Amino acid sequence: MSIKQISATELKTRIQHEPHLFLLDVREPNEFQYARIENSVLIPLNQIPQRLGELNPQREMVVICHHGMRSSQACMYLVNSGFKNVSNLAGGIDAWSSDCDSSVPRY
Repeated sequence: MSIKQISATELKTRIQHEPHLFLLDVREPNEFQYARIENSVLIPLNQIPQRLGELNPQREMVVICHHGMRSSQACMYLVNSGFKNVSNLAGGIDAWSSDCDSSVPRY
């Protein structure tokens, strides 16, 4: 199964035109504190199974991590759990920082 990918620049455009796009960050709390995309919601990858009920399977969602690996795993899990409209941020928060918003620290 292939997961939909979205580039950082494409995401930036989508956020500007769709302010209610749901951004799910699956990194650890310390990473999220250090660098994040505004209005993203933190649910660490290992908590997704227990917290699935907090997510709306009908809502379009972009999943974010550091470089795109954990978020890809989260996307697979969500799709297998019945979520239809899930995309992975290719390159993660690192790509967002280098391509869209240099005020977001890289690590």
